[in-house]
Amino acid sequence: MKFSLVIPCYNESKNIPALLEKCANIIIPNEREVILVDNGSTDDTPATLQEFLPKYPGCRSVRVEKNQGYGFGILSGLKAASGDILGWTHADLQTDPTDTLKALELFNQSQENSFVKGKRYGRPLSDVFFTVGMSFFESILLRTVLWDINAQPNIFTRQFFESWQTPPHDFSLDLYVYYCAKKQKIPVLRFPVHFGERLHGASSWNVDWASKKKFIKRTIEFSLNLKKGLAV
Repeated sequence: MKFSLVIPCYNESKNIPALLEKCANIIIPNEREVILVDNGSTDDTPATLQEFLPKYPGCRSVRVEKNQGYGFGILSGLKAASGDILGWTHADLQTDPTDTLKALELFNQSQENSFVKGKRYGRPLSDVFFTVGMSFFESILLRTVLWDINAQPNIFTRQFFESWQTPPHDFSLDLYVYYCAKKQKIPVLRFPVHFGERLHGASSWNVDWASKKKFIKRTIEFSLNLKKGLAV
């Protein structure tokens, strides 16, 4: 298996049928697989996966019995993956899972150990301001350029994945992995991805400015540990 794409799903039952239709364009038997992680969902996600997955050979699922965070779900999928090249993206369809194919093409063109990450466009202005602010803060604090940290997808080698020492189990995973790539001097390649509206459901954290405040607090605490070298 050459490439494994991990997609964490937390209460995404309504999005799964459309998500799997998109994933069908990614799968190549014995070459590319998609792993949907049921990340402790409390809705009909388990039943929906059981119903639809048999229709998509090359797609399989991993079950996390109790939600322990966004990062924990992704890590659970990566540990179960078979590919030499690994990646993840989101299940909400705000970014198209087939963007992964563009990321793979960019990765293969690089002919070296690289880290490929999307760069979002088409977002609400308030979210853009939030991202710009966080990007400047992290870049100054950690003394390396970190831009649009939570953009998807992310593509990297298994060797890079196995180098992670204490990856966080929450939304800080995006920051951690991006920063590790920079620290290891792995070339970071970016490409534009359209960011649209969710097909169904609501974000589990980006609800209002109160939720953003909590996100900022957690991120700052983790970033300070990164700066001290405690989290890498």
